[in-house]
Amino acid sequence: MKSKLILCLSFFTISVINAFGQDKALTFQEAEKRGISMQHLDSTYKSAVHDDVKLAVFKSPAEQEKLKAAYSMLLQDLGSYLKANNFRWENQTRCFNRIYMNADGSIAYFLFNFPKDQITAEKEKEFSRLLNIFIRDYKFALTANEKFAQCSPVKYSDN
Repeated sequence: MKSKLILCLSFFTISVINAFGQDKALTFQEAEKRGISMQHLDSTYKSAVHDDVKLAVFKSPAEQEKLKAAYSMLLQDLGSYLKANNFRWENQTRCFNRIYMNADGSIAYFLFNFPKDQITAEKEKEFSRLLNIFIRDYKFALTANEKFAQCSPVKYSDN
């Protein structure tokens, strides 16, 4: 009985560590290293917008405007969070984001890529740390009937 209890507690501890220790904000390269394939994610999360409206989650111009507003809000909220946590870009910094969202607006994965030599490894690590905390409880301001993905180039700055 005692060995079964120890086994159950060990399993529970490992499950809790995995659940809370899993980063959802990663560079594209780190995601691939961890076995998180963008090809698989792209097959699981439908594109928020698409040239072929039948392939998009947000089809009408009104829905697409709401998406743009919610996405802008996400980036502004992130910028405010970074600033409040003393993160400084110092220079305008280019990045490419690919964000995978659940139907309820929670963020499943926030993948990002800075061009080579755009920021230091230390700054990227701190950005990733803060981004993981930020998205843990963040809800995208728009929900849908299915999971969706949104991507874009971004220019981050301290302003």
